Amino acid sequence: MLNGLKVRNTSASFLLFIILLAPLTYMNGANDSSALPNLAGFPDPGGVVRTFNLNGNIDMTGPFFQSLGTNGRACSTCHQPSDGMTVSAAHIQVRFDSSQGLDPIFRTNDGSNCDHNINVSTQAGRSAAYSLLRTRGLIRVALSVPAVRDYYIASVINPYQCSETDVISTYRRPLPGANLKFLSTLMWDGRESSSQTGTIPITPGNYPAALLSDLAHQAMDATMGHAQALIPPTPAQQQAIVAVETGLFSAQAEGNGAGNLGAGGANGGPQPVSQQPFFGGINDPVGLDPTNPVPFHFNTSIFDIFDGWEKTGSPQRSAIARGQALFNTRTFTITGVAGLNGTTFSNNFTGPETIVSTCGICHDSPNAGNHSVSAPLNIGVADPPHGRNVLDTSYLPLITICPKNGQACVLTTDPGRALITGNFADVGKFKGPVLRGLAARAPYFHNGSAQSLLDVVNFYDSRFSIGFTAQEKSDLAAFLGAL
Repeated sequence: MLNGLKVRNTSASFLLFIILLAPLTYMNGANDSSALPNLAGFPDPGGVVRTFNLNGNIDMTGPFFQSLGTNGRACSTCHQPSDGMTVSAAHIQVRFDSSQGLDPIFRTNDGSNCDHNINVSTQAGRSAAYSLLRTRGLIRVALSVPAVRDYYIASVINPYQCSETDVISTYRRPLPGANLKFLSTLMWDGRESSSQTGTIPITPGNYPAALLSDLAHQAMDATMGHAQALIPPTPAQQQAIVAVETGLFSAQAEGNGAGNLGAGGANGGPQPVSQQPFFGGINDPVGLDPTNPVPFHFNTSIFDIFDGWEKTGSPQRSAIARGQALFNTRTFTITGVAGLNGTTFSNNFTGPETIVSTCGICHDSPNAGNHSVSAPLNIGVADPPHGRNVLDTSYLPLITICPKNGQACVLTTDPGRALITGNFADVGKFKGPVLRGLAARAPYFHNGSAQSLLDVVNFYDSRFSIGFTAQEKSDLAAFLGAL
């Protein structure tokens, strides 16, 4: 029983989530024993996050919440409303403590740091085996090195023993299962939107049909892999999962000190997100969409949801508005970003070696913040912790990759898209995520290397020598936390 709501017909891990992380309020709370009321609020470090469902209360009886495999997991195991429809490391730790590490999220097929030479028969053993999941929210994604490739893996130094060079263990955060209409590619490395995997690259010309097809394929892959199913989900089950996912929109709804993020002239919260117009290439800044006639001349005012707070007596609301202005207007020099600088795109347009732009160069989708066309980029987050990467990635494997043409080898903690395409040029490339609901889903980046939003801001400030003041960093973090 939760605030008068009986919970049943759902996965064990979602039951645990319901028990531990009870929503603060119900906006239209019918006492329905099989549904989570629409817009239920959940506390997070920045205030309150809410998820809006286009179809009303969130039905917890369908395949999204059912264990379709053999290990007790469901889609909801890693996609929870309390965490903006993904999982936060803090709440994973709560689940470990409450279940003694037996919650379905803790499974050795991909939840443990490695899947061999481990002992999960005791709670202490499970704590060690699942340490990256508990502390960084990381799932181990084991990917075979492509048979056709222009590089070789010279060595893998993995502190957790999975040091094979033919199958690479990568460690990545689960992406949100909400706000999916804004996606231009699925998965951090785009493997669910790639011809190499038999899926469909999403383009302005085939959106949204390709997106829906890829989501259905991803539902099957997740069921067979993460849930260890013996038989694939039926087409009807796949479509039911996609229907749930595409109806969900998560965003921060209340901010600490700022209150209602949709009040006083602001337009925050999840319902406006659901109404935000989007199409592939809607604000493409780099010419990846051949129909864009003027590359690099795009609307840099990516976010306008807090324009109404530019003149307010609230210090917290003023900080958020200032942070939005910084995101939209502060220019800086961008160099050395593989996939952006010096890249020849599909329409034979070559990006310059140096670009002066704003945050919107990589986060161009209006009021969503992801790239509106597929744009895997290497900004250095997968680098070892030195040089251009001020983040701590020392807990990750160190992988040496060498091109077959005899040029210099590189060190990385994750080959990224290169494990899908087989192209050395794609080492370390990842897509950018939708930015809504950030406060609920720490830590950040694909590898959980930024523990806070201030860490994220500090990384960009260092990586691109922006020169933010302490106040500007604080304002930017406040804005990101209000999304």
